Amino acid sequence: MKNIKILLAGIFATFLIAGCSDDFLEYEPEGVLSNENVATAENAEALVVAAYAGIANDDMVGPLTNMWVYGSVRSDDAYKGGGGRGDVDIVDRYEQYNLTIADDPLDWMGPRTWTNYYKAISRANFALKVINDIPDVEYSNKAIRQGELRFLRAHSHFMLKLLFKKIPYITEDLTQDEIIKVSNDVDNDALWNTIADDFKFAYDNLPQSQDQVGRADKNAAAAYLAKLRLYQAYEQNDNHAVTNINMSKLQEVVDYADDVIGALEGDYGNNFLDGFDNGSESIWAAQFSINDGTTVSRVSFVTGLNSPQGTGLYGCCGFHLASHNMVNAFKTDASGLPLLDTFNDSNIFDVVDANGETALATGITLDPRIDHTVGIPGRPFKYRNTVNTTGDMIYNFSWARDPGVYGYFGNMKEQQAPDCGCYVKEGPFVGTSKNVDFIRYADVLLFKAEALIQMNQVDAGVEIINQIRRRAKVSTQRQMNAGASNVYNVGEYAMGMSKDDAFKALMFERRLEFGMEGPRFFDLVRWGMAEQVLNAYLAVEKTRKDFLTNANFTVGRDEYYPIPQREIDFTGGIYKQNPGY
Repeated sequence: MKNIKILLAGIFATFLIAGCSDDFLEYEPEGVLSNENVATAENAEALVVAAYAGIANDDMVGPLTNMWVYGSVRSDDAYKGGGGRGDVDIVDRYEQYNLTIADDPLDWMGPRTWTNYYKAISRANFALKVINDIPDVEYSNKAIRQGELRFLRAHSHFMLKLLFKKIPYITEDLTQDEIIKVSNDVDNDALWNTIADDFKFAYDNLPQSQDQVGRADKNAAAAYLAKLRLYQAYEQNDNHAVTNINMSKLQEVVDYADDVIGALEGDYGNNFLDGFDNGSESIWAAQFSINDGTTVSRVSFVTGLNSPQGTGLYGCCGFHLASHNMVNAFKTDASGLPLLDTFNDSNIFDVVDANGETALATGITLDPRIDHTVGIPGRPFKYRNTVNTTGDMIYNFSWARDPGVYGYFGNMKEQQAPDCGCYVKEGPFVGTSKNVDFIRYADVLLFKAEALIQMNQVDAGVEIINQIRRRAKVSTQRQMNAGASNVYNVGEYAMGMSKDDAFKALMFERRLEFGMEGPRFFDLVRWGMAEQVLNAYLAVEKTRKDFLTNANFTVGRDEYYPIPQREIDFTGGIYKQNPGY
């Protein structure tokens, strides 16, 4: 989509589609033009681009593209951070699992995300409605663009389902009166199939690849179908408990994953650096741009709160900080394998010297992905030791905004070096033009590995895990060139593991590979392990961090967010609330 972003200016000159209200059901692209007089191929192309823009029209308090709030802080990966518990306190309540009533006036972030996703769905539906009326002979790309729009619509519904479970599925053929009557109280399996139908239409109608990067293609649709069938395979009852694992759905995961063409980046860090957007590992991503002629450019501010606070190199505000548990997960044993059961028995970095630097515990070896994921005092940040030879880029204890509450570890993947050409500051907040990947090829490989292990094809699944680990093993040069000590040791799992041990290795590998990228909470819910893992995590963290003293995950409620009460009220009670709220 970086190649088609210039069309956006023309879109908004032709179609006044930015207007909205607080309730998504009242949101539709506004303007003086009707379907009849915009139903031309040229106008349709502009509307499709506008629909792409919709899936990345998020902000710091209504995130769509980055799940740091909903998937990372809600898990054992990260603490909220910031200037104490009262700073953006709704995220503190999410972290504490203390969102117990659906109409809580303090909960403004989840409902805003709900609205933002349905705005994106509205854009896709509006474009579909227009395109459907154009005769095939007048629009050679008609089926392809319909496939792209249904892909975008499915993506937004998919994300909403991960967050809220019970959602209304809104299509282009519905009138406003009909939309209000669409229930969210749909059988869980049936809703997965409805989302899959859109992805399958895209899979059947899109080319394997597209000339313009950022456009959905058959490859991306196959990856999403693999992901969707993986989630669907773990069948849940009404209280979110996993009651069965569907083997036929797992076979679809393998089949669709085998359809995906991609390759791992040679260095793990490439995935998180400007200059490597839309590479071999990026299956589909939100596209951003800079120096594009607009006032502040089309950069992403979704993680604008999360840059280090205590250094003049960045701005604000020190949110999204790695937990002790996350950091300790990168330990390896003498064979270079993770300490699956004992990793959190002690801390890797506990000693802070007079210069504000940590000391690595004696004899510790690490998976190198730690230095791509976490800011650690005494180690180079973002593969740099200086910026323009004047700014010190060795992560320091002083970079932590509130170490007395949240400790001193930072986040690295979502940051860029301050002298990057992709970097923008708007007031204190940092934005970048770096893509946000929705699915990487590493995801697809581990989807397949998980399915294979669950289907008792254990060695085949373990070999895929080892493929991911081999890439991690060689991803050391950038950080060592910047001065990081070489304490890395990565080994491979032996063949012949039991199914239970292999699945434990798979779960751990997903955490290491996607640490602080946001999937962790959703993985735990999918596996039916959220309560078990998170309350065990909290039991230890409460001895380290006083702010978590009263935190507790309630099974059967906290797996999903409440349906926004305003939406229930707006539909006259047609929407049903999730259990426990």
